[in-house]
Amino acid sequence: MIHWRLIDTGPLDGPANMAVDEALLACFNPELSRPVLRLYGWEPPAISLGRFQLAGDVLDLERCAASGIPVVRRVTGGGAIFHAEELTYAIVCAPHQIPPAVSVKDSFRVLTGFLLRFYGKLGLESRYAADCLPAGARLGERTPFCFAGMESCDVLIGGKKIGGNAQRRLKNVIFQHGSIPIVNRAAEGANFLRHPPARIGEVAGALRDFGERRSAGELKRLMAAAFAESFPGVVTPESLTAEEGAAAASRACGAFAGC
Repeated sequence: MIHWRLIDTGPLDGPANMAVDEALLACFNPELSRPVLRLYGWEPPAISLGRFQLAGDVLDLERCAASGIPVVRRVTGGGAIFHAEELTYAIVCAPHQIPPAVSVKDSFRVLTGFLLRFYGKLGLESRYAADCLPAGARLGERTPFCFAGMESCDVLIGGKKIGGNAQRRLKNVIFQHGSIPIVNRAAEGANFLRHPPARIGEVAGALRDFGERRSAGELKRLMAAAFAESFPGVVTPESLTAEEGAAAASRACGAFAGC
């Protein structure tokens, strides 16, 4: 039986959030560590860049600075995300701690499956983009803004992409995190791009768009329940270890994406 650690760090600022994600990944030993589900939020709002993006190429940094929007870098790839009123998760595990997957794409489905169960608990019908878009629809196109693009394993509700998920693999370690917008602020976030995508409100969705009004605390409770039902084992609430806390503190000042 797999024993998962549930770590709810609550809302943190952008550098602190990315530092905790980095610390959880750095401190994870695939042979000895128990897998982790982390839940968190963002306060104040921030923009995270994919690990290969250059801030000056993607963002209007003067507008970000004038609006007090921190810019940080994720350990995963993908496009920029504006993090505001949302619920965010991170998973750190070894491949042998989750159901078998025949490929990286298959593991992505395995690790995002709990999201579909979570949306089901909210009374919302969700499907992967590859399973519901019409034949010939363009998937996998790289975009500077995460919510403007569509990958095969992106989750759709009512035809709109809700949040984004990204994965990174090290030797025998899988790290994945994703965002679940509660309030739709995609158009606001797009205004910080050098080239804002058109009609972003038509393709990006959030829980409030679909009538969901539960508190963030209740949403986290339902997400943890959906996760426990999706992955056989025990999910136990815990805090960061002393080692993880120290590792996060040492990384916080380096989480800004200055170039």
